[in-house]
Amino acid sequence: MTKRRRWIAVAGLASVAASLPARGDDAVPITGRADATYASFDRLMSRFVREQRVPGASFAAARGGRVVYARGFGYTSDDRARAVEPTSLFRIASLSKPITALAVLTYVDSGAIALDDPVAAFLTAEFERDPPVDPRLRSVTIRQLLQHTGGWDSSRTFDPMFRTVAIAEEFRATPPAGPDLILRSMLRRPLDFDPAARYAYSNFGYSVLGRVLERLSKRSYAACVRDRVLSPLGIVDMSIGRTLPRDRDPREVGYRNDLGLREPAVLGPDFGKPTPLPDGAWSHEALDAHGGWIATASDLALIATQLDRGQSKLLTERSRRAIVERPPGPAGHHDDGTPRDVFHGLGWRVRDLGGDRRALWHTGSLPGTSALLVHRDDDTSWAVLFNARDNPDGKPLAVLIDPLVHRAADEIRAWTASP
Repeated sequence: MTKRRRWIAVAGLASVAASLPARGDDAVPITGRADATYASFDRLMSRFVREQRVPGASFAAARGGRVVYARGFGYTSDDRARAVEPTSLFRIASLSKPITALAVLTYVDSGAIALDDPVAAFLTAEFERDPPVDPRLRSVTIRQLLQHTGGWDSSRTFDPMFRTVAIAEEFRATPPAGPDLILRSMLRRPLDFDPAARYAYSNFGYSVLGRVLERLSKRSYAACVRDRVLSPLGIVDMSIGRTLPRDRDPREVGYRNDLGLREPAVLGPDFGKPTPLPDGAWSHEALDAHGGWIATASDLALIATQLDRGQSKLLTERSRRAIVERPPGPAGHHDDGTPRDVFHGLGWRVRDLGGDRRALWHTGSLPGTSALLVHRDDDTSWAVLFNARDNPDGKPLAVLIDPLVHRAADEIRAWTASP
């Protein structure tokens, strides 16, 4: 696999600085309110950041419907000029997908749409302007997009979300192409498999859901999500991230160029010139519904509490249960027909723990970014955000830390509301 293909493949919290015992250059600054109850999280995160050579990280945990722990570890960039704070903003990459799914489900709960409605019913103007070359496109449903069974498989063809220059040129438009042009381009191409026939992770499928939300709300995707998901939870700091460093929020961290690669910039004054991957090699704004948000770890942990039993401010119990339903066919079953223990639900990866018990999670990954969001069956949630993608051995940080956080959480005997 080439390096190029690989990279494609709480407001108001106290911020009382603390630090580990000095170990020369290995000391990891910790910010946020200290609480001995959560010492296992402190130990884990400070050790992980140091041992895995990560510039910085943010970690937040929620229990009982509220954030109970939020701290920053390490630095906002490799220059070590600023420590990560609990209020630092990070790119969250594909953790954007569960947020898009929540917004969609609020419309399902209101009766405005149904999960098995065809997407074409909401994108009539787009389908009339560019009649799809593949008739199967008219049968793709909202549920299939949420479960990644809509018919697109970027491993067999390509991911259009990272071809914004070529797609702009296809329409003689100024690069980079946005989600609307990307949709037009994909309507000109056949599906990779029959809808619902199998599972294949699709960034583009979630981009299409973003366009559906725009038609339903008659507003931009970001404004729709703010209205339907963020504002009801009191979240004010999340936004769609910007591609170029000069345009980013002052509280946003910098991103390590893990592989040291440079690719032609897709926008800005250096268009076409080699640029570090996280700083212009793709259009971050175009990722919106599948990978474009920036957030604090506290924002995300709070969003995950909407999966708590009987506690959601956003969803009915019926929708909460729909999230964890196993898809029919190969997406949810092995070749011999037995149910898969792990499958993709509506916006989340789901692990069947037996009976009606389920654990949910999602990871996010971009050059310079690794992110993890977890909701356990005991209604404990957490988010971990890094401003690097891999450790020095090329192993994804979110994957490495996942089992370690579960062990640290199991050490906590009495969850208290520290923040």
